[in-house]
Amino acid sequence: MASDAQVREWVGASRRRVPRFRVQAPLDVTVMRDGVADTVPGRSVNVCERGIAAMLAGELQPGESVDVEIRLSPSSDPLRTTATVKYLDKLRCGFEFAAISAEQRSAIREWAKETKAETEVGAVPPSRVARVEFRQIPVSGDRRSFGGGSRGGRGRKRTLKVWLTVAVLALIAAIAGWWKWNRAWEDLESGLKTSSRGSSEKAQVKVPTDVMQKLLVHRVDPVYPAEARKENLQGIIALDIVIARDGSVVSMEALNGPDELARAAMDALRWWKFEPYRVNGEPVTVETTFAVEFKR
Repeated sequence: MASDAQVREWVGASRRRVPRFRVQAPLDVTVMRDGVADTVPGRSVNVCERGIAAMLAGELQPGESVDVEIRLSPSSDPLRTTATVKYLDKLRCGFEFAAISAEQRSAIREWAKETKAETEVGAVPPSRVARVEFRQIPVSGDRRSFGGGSRGGRGRKRTLKVWLTVAVLALIAAIAGWWKWNRAWEDLESGLKTSSRGSSEKAQVKVPTDVMQKLLVHRVDPVYPAEARKENLQGIIALDIVIARDGSVVSMEALNGPDELARAAMDALRWWKFEPYRVNGEPVTVETTFAVEFKR
């Protein structure tokens, strides 16, 4: 005999339709302000067919329309497209692609397949952690589908336990995803160690400082560490840096000075951007030396 019953329906954020892939690659974000193009360099955190997350060396505004250029691998052509700023927290920025072609989507998938890029499953920012809710909706059905007779109560309890288990697991997955996402940001913001010679790019030529100074197009000044200021640590930190063919700083090494000042100097220099140094018209990877002064 049919009768009205109550079952529980899941109400919450839908699962991501496309996967995100972890990739730390140099990128440029260009925004038009008062008719002037301002290019901000940065490093990507992850990329998918719908957008990209990155750490930038400058600030943007939510809703701004920008041009994004990123080279996922040295052997591939840069990915160039327009995007909208959707998420912003200090230097953390999330972009949604506004216009991306089928060929570019295919290129992202092919890159992920060839490089076996790590997939970020369920990694979502804190503002998007799923809120677990249930709501009652009436449906019609046979009581026997819930066990019937005296066992109907036990069947409904069993169904409720299943739904509660699913809800708890979903919440745990969302929290774990947020934790992983947050740790990724913290790792990027934590700075480089005193020696950061891990890059696979090797310098092809050593260039004098004054020559590379003329090619510097974006500079980020270092932050004087509070502890170093308190201890009255001052001085000039010399750094040996390697600049890739695209003008981004790919590795560096502090040659002197206290660790606190050396880390602060490298935290700034990793965001510097240069015009490519060319030999016979072709961009090359170069090594040079820069100095950063800390004084009260």
